Amino acid sequence: MPTQSRRERAREERRELILRTARELAESDGWDAVTTRRLAEAVDYSQPVLYGHFKNMNAIADAVALQGIEELTAVLRDARETGGLRALAHAYLDYAAAHPAVYEAMFVRPTALSFGTPDSPAALRSAFDQFIAAVDPVAGDDPETLAEVLWSALHGQATLNRTSRLRPTHTQARADALVSRLSGTYPAPADE
Repeated sequence: MPTQSRRERAREERRELILRTARELAESDGWDAVTTRRLAEAVDYSQPVLYGHFKNMNAIADAVALQGIEELTAVLRDARETGGLRALAHAYLDYAAAHPAVYEAMFVRPTALSFGTPDSPAALRSAFDQFIAAVDPVAGDDPETLAEVLWSALHGQATLNRTSRLRPTHTQARADALVSRLSGTYPAPADE
């Protein structure tokens, strides 16, 4: 058994090294620069070793996305618990700005991860639960829809901020305006 544990630890250490290196390459040079050849050279393992851990580069990006989502969940939870909805909005935008390649893997790149379904990974549900908890006091009967509106609006801001399509001096003001609108004027659902 000790040999098996060592093998499992060594395998997990290789996997973490691959993911850490992929993140570093993506953050420094963009996802197009993260190829199996370059990644294999950077971690000093052969390409078959990489494929022993991940099916392809998309699987690596998805694993990086899940790591990022777990990190973001912790950031959102801390912000929400200390400062509510406004703090959560700012924390989301700050995370996206500080980790652009990870954010891209999480919410921009094509992915095999399932969002918004019963098959969604637990990490995705946990992150989304932070949005639901943040809007719950003002959401009325449909906190999930309001959480989706909040997330999509923050995602739009994060994406436009990253590509310099919005005034860089107004990032905080835009988040505050969004939170104010969501908190004060969310209409009740119309009868169908």
